[in-house]
Amino acid sequence: MSETPGWSSPDQQPNQPQQPPQPPPGYYAPPPPGPQPTIKPGVIPLRPLAVGEIIDGAITTMRKYPVLLLGAAAVVAAITNIVGLLVQLPFLADLTAAATLDPNTATQQEIVDRALKGITGFLTGTALSLVLALIGTVFLSGFITVVVGHAVLGRPVTFAQAWDEFKPRLLPLLGATLLSTLVIMVGVVLCIIPGIWVGVMFSLIGAVVVLERGGVGTAFSRSRALVNGAWWRTFGILLLAAVISWVISSIIGLPFGLLGAATTGFSDDPTAALSAGSLVLSAIGGIIASTITLPFTSAVNVLVYVDRRMRAEGMDIELQRAAGNGGI
Repeated sequence: MSETPGWSSPDQQPNQPQQPPQPPPGYYAPPPPGPQPTIKPGVIPLRPLAVGEIIDGAITTMRKYPVLLLGAAAVVAAITNIVGLLVQLPFLADLTAAATLDPNTATQQEIVDRALKGITGFLTGTALSLVLALIGTVFLSGFITVVVGHAVLGRPVTFAQAWDEFKPRLLPLLGATLLSTLVIMVGVVLCIIPGIWVGVMFSLIGAVVVLERGGVGTAFSRSRALVNGAWWRTFGILLLAAVISWVISSIIGLPFGLLGAATTGFSDDPTAALSAGSLVLSAIGGIIASTITLPFTSAVNVLVYVDRRMRAEGMDIELQRAAGNGGI
């Protein structure tokens, strides 16, 4: 993909395909008046996209490559949720014991020690789960980026092909994601609004790292250049995708939440939510929801990148040329 004209950044000099011989002058007729037909070899038309076309393109990609996208998402979601649950379960007993201690028979120090032990262990397990989830999300987003790159031109791709293309970019993508996450966290700590601004401004670094084969520093500068002048539009599209994902997750998670509450007899005891059965059902709901929402949001992000390049750099011409040459 990186060698194919169309994805390389304007600063790069890709190998240009050999041009066919040109016919003698006079063989070209002027184009007919009126709008020209839209070229759509894949999931989106190769022209600047409307918001609805970006959302539809993401859904169409999931429908066209269900085994690759949903299968990979299901595996990543299952691993992250199950491992996270296994890490946290040993500490639930301490939390439950601390919450159920009788203040009339237990000393204040004993209550504090039990609570601190349970909370510390639970937070440690949660932190490990978040790290694992971050790594899984980075892998999945990069893998999906490769698939969407093929889907834009309607090219078939297998898991082995996508993995071979993405594998050299895994570590750079992980580094760029960790650095951007740190920058966003600093912005959130200083004030929520700078964190949101930075998050949107650097939202396209993953696509730059994977599709353009750019380095970490290049990815930050390229993402900023592409989003610059279209921050509000980019923010609106990403927010819309997040809202759609939240609605889907809520709908899927509702029955599992009700089942979890049913296992505790719909108790209003706050420790009931920490029961193993309730957490297992919550993890199952999370796996199913993530299997659908993670590919969707990742695909939207890549299509926002494609749209920005077509609008800011005229990449639609390169993509049309690549489609005609069987590229990407």
